[in-house]
Amino acid sequence: MHRLDRGDVWKGKARSLQLQLRDRFRVAVDRHWRRRHAFIPHAQGYFSSTFQRWLNRFRDFRRDSLPSSSSFYRKRVSKDFLSEEESTLVRMMQAVAVPVVGNVCHVFMNGLNRVQVYGLEKLHDALLHRPKGKPLLTVSNHVASMDDPLVIASLLPPSVLLDAKNVRWTLCATDRCFKNPVTSAFFRSVKVLPVSRGDGIYQKGMDMAISKLNHGGWVHIFPEGSRSRDGGKTLGSSKRGVGRLVLDGDSLPIVVPFVHTGMQDIMPIGANFPKIGKMVTVLIGDPINFNDILNAEKVSDMPRKELYDAVASRIGDQLHKLKVQVDTLAMEQEMQFQAHSSHSSMRASGILQQVDWELFGMGNFMSADDDDSKQREETIIGPNKSVPQPQESHSDQRWGVGFSNRMRGYMDQMELMSFAARGIFMTNETKNSTGRNREIGPLKAWKQYLEANLLRPWNYVHC
Repeated sequence: MHRLDRGDVWKGKARSLQLQLRDRFRVAVDRHWRRRHAFIPHAQGYFSSTFQRWLNRFRDFRRDSLPSSSSFYRKRVSKDFLSEEESTLVRMMQAVAVPVVGNVCHVFMNGLNRVQVYGLEKLHDALLHRPKGKPLLTVSNHVASMDDPLVIASLLPPSVLLDAKNVRWTLCATDRCFKNPVTSAFFRSVKVLPVSRGDGIYQKGMDMAISKLNHGGWVHIFPEGSRSRDGGKTLGSSKRGVGRLVLDGDSLPIVVPFVHTGMQDIMPIGANFPKIGKMVTVLIGDPINFNDILNAEKVSDMPRKELYDAVASRIGDQLHKLKVQVDTLAMEQEMQFQAHSSHSSMRASGILQQVDWELFGMGNFMSADDDDSKQREETIIGPNKSVPQPQESHSDQRWGVGFSNRMRGYMDQMELMSFAARGIFMTNETKNSTGRNREIGPLKAWKQYLEANLLRPWNYVHC
């Protein structure tokens, strides 16, 4: 009886322990049942549910103990942060591709288009004369898909573009620039770092950008995160990622903002190739100061999220101020260009009036216009009244403006003035050589023009 009572006691203790484990971990501990039903097919549901509960508990523990995407902290990036961008092959590709692409974009913007830059010395001073090892971060608005490299290349001299080490690093979404191995290799060769949309500010691409800053490099970023949806008319809010680039590096970078307008005309929404003959205006601002934000971090122990938001908000405010100024400058330039174009048209019209158009075989064409203008001004009057004749100055003015408008559709202003000047020269030369006005046929006039402008230099070189 004594042994039976002791066995009952131990059995009761085991049962109470089983109930405690079941209540705490919600896991049924029953070795007898497990031995009996280990190889029974219908028992697989029990083991699968038990394993799933343990797996869920492990995930909850990992989520609660480790920093997540919803929490913010300072993630340091060491200088020996290794990635495939540091390979020798990639550096060789960058040494070739960056100078070629950069100078082609520089010629395209400054040769086939017009770029007006204000405050360019601020960028050059920060880029070329900053202390050794001091990082540089430039921020700008994002209007068109080719803002970088076109705008960046237009701001740098060719001597800087020839050295790939001096040229910026930038970020691009993987679903846009790194779709396949070919595009990935190209964009890596022009110093573009991949980032994934929706992966947060602590992803590998951001770590790589901070690593470049830690080595004293230059990183360019668009704080808006994406292109403007209205062709650059408005600026979006700055994202929190730019705050991490400023604050999480080993040292505070020099942050230079600039805003541009006109790229919406060179690369409109939906266009596959850039256009030429457009005007781009760029305004570069003073470097942004963040010392007060850093002091607030040390004194008041501000949360990391608020620090990131404060930096992004300050950068956004500076970009909005520059946006208002650059729009005003662009409007003034457009008005000046229209006034200059109108003045050039009047000068061309005045020169065209001095040309002997019969020398070019166009006398009948011009006389027909004069006859039409005279017929419109003639009126029918009585026998006792004289017929009013149009004044010569008004007819000449209408003739010059009308013809210049027609010629302007086919020739550039400078070509038109050059053509008219050659006509004046040929007219005076013909009059001086003969001493009197004589009629010259159109074929002979063109022959004289070719001999005076084309054949003579050619004969002089080959004689």
